[in-house]
Amino acid sequence: MKSIQARALAIATLILAASGNAWSQPAASAPSSMPGASAAEANAASPVSERKANRALRRQVYAAIGKHKEISAGNIGVTVKGGTVTLNGTVTDASQVNQVAEIAKGVAGVTSVTNKLTVQKPLGGM
Repeated sequence: MKSIQARALAIATLILAASGNAWSQPAASAPSSMPGASAAEANAASPVSERKANRALRRQVYAAIGKHKEISAGNIGVTVKGGTVTLNGTVTDASQVNQVAEIAKGVAGVTSVTNKLTVQKPLGGM
């Protein structure tokens, strides 16, 4: 009877030691502490700083569009992910579709622009 209890205690101790060791492993989100991590992984931006950079670039694109008074930016949506800008929404004139894309391309930090703008005439306008 005592040998069974001793074995059970030894097995429980081994399981506890193994699970404690697993919990003390470095986090996968810390690439610099992992052996064999590439330089690109070590220099990768954290998700929080990447979101901040995307928001800042989005504001810069909106500001650049806003400098052009002939463009109604109220119906234009701008999304940014890693330097790639996507333009959604509507403009009032067909010439503004490409003009807005060119403005966005001219903003520092923009690597590419996906233009999904469409033309919608204002109500009552000809």
